Amino acid sequence: MSLRYQINLRILISSLCILILGSSIAIWQARDAVNKEIESSINLAVQLITFGFSQASKTPFNETDWLPKFNSLNQTRHLSIQLKEPSGRIIGFAHKNPQTNNDEQPPQWFINLVGVDYPEVEHQITSFTGEQITLIIQANPLDEITEVWHESLGFFSSVFLLTLFTFLAVNLAFNKALKSIAVIVDALKVIETGQYRQKLPDFSIQEYDSIAKAINHMTGELNASQQENRALTQHTLAIQEDERQRLSQELHDELGQSLTAIKVMAVTAGRSQDGATHSQAGAMGTRPTDSIISICDHLMTVVRSMMHQLHPLVLTELGLKATMEDLLNHWSARNPELKLTIDCPDEVDGLEQKITIQIFRVVQECLTNIVRHAQASQAEISLEIDHQKALRLQVTDNGQGCAIDQVKTGFGLLGMRERINSLGGELTIQTQPQQGMSIIATIPLP
Repeated sequence: MSLRYQINLRILISSLCILILGSSIAIWQARDAVNKEIESSINLAVQLITFGFSQASKTPFNETDWLPKFNSLNQTRHLSIQLKEPSGRIIGFAHKNPQTNNDEQPPQWFINLVGVDYPEVEHQITSFTGEQITLIIQANPLDEITEVWHESLGFFSSVFLLTLFTFLAVNLAFNKALKSIAVIVDALKVIETGQYRQKLPDFSIQEYDSIAKAINHMTGELNASQQENRALTQHTLAIQEDERQRLSQELHDELGQSLTAIKVMAVTAGRSQDGATHSQAGAMGTRPTDSIISICDHLMTVVRSMMHQLHPLVLTELGLKATMEDLLNHWSARNPELKLTIDCPDEVDGLEQKITIQIFRVVQECLTNIVRHAQASQAEISLEIDHQKALRLQVTDNGQGCAIDQVKTGFGLLGMRERINSLGGELTIQTQPQQGMSIIATIPLP
């Protein structure tokens, strides 16, 4: 849940609580105001009528003429006033209130909350003729409830506008802070991938600026450590390749030549043997010189394989493209069921020696994994130099593949990744069960 969402949610909940509390108070005050208004109107009407009848002896009047005039007073607009004569005749006159528009009339639920049942009020008065007349007053608070409803609408509108203004004010106030947080989070995601050269900008907010400086200091230290590790890795790999090259040269110069000399001497010795010795050896089976020659051939084959594994001399003599083609021919001869193809431009022969040897080792490791684990029928190797001066290597097979989390634990993959990282490149793997595997290495060129 984002910080912006939490803040807005809490403002909304607070506004709802204020609205509910304010509504309860407003309804309670509205009910109280209506009741007081009705009671005040009834008391005023009783007093005026009593006073009017008490003055009847001085100024006689007819109730039929007097009642409509009294009902027309604004103070009696909430009341319906009738007179009941001793004979039982009801003298009434409808109060001519302005017609309330249906759109302005409050909803029924508000009328039910605010209004109450007001019983009829009867009051005995004496007319100027001495007759006892019953004054009947019935409250009708709709006009007052309508006024309260409009006041409540004003209150609710004010709360709504206040809530909206609070939302806008808080979002404007936090907008800059939240943008700073987004910048920091995005930078941390980049740093998480190992790109320690990523730097955060300066922030105007002191707290965020302190965080940015701490992160920049941390990434600076990590970048320095990474550069030291890469330099150490390159030095280690260079020493390893030099040692392999030296051993390969020693095998070629010393052991290879010695075996060749032994084979030549065995062939010469075999030809110089007389017929008697040849007949005797033939009786025994195979001549000793033939065994020596066979053993020498086997040892020379083993030595050539070891030389190729330690350091392919063709890489130094002919370049990367010829070495890759020779490597594929070697693997195809040993695994005829696996179809290997390569797409390699001539430009790769101009690459630095430290890049070519690492590319060769990565391809060598990929082919080893394909033969051992992939159960693939074909594999494709692609090398290209794009327009951004970067070398891109892709090795793809149609094998059984696997889940990506099962690949990350292999030491072969760790070795390949370390070789590519030592060159400042990036190694990615794409695989799914039963959908093969694709290993992609991108190396920036100087």
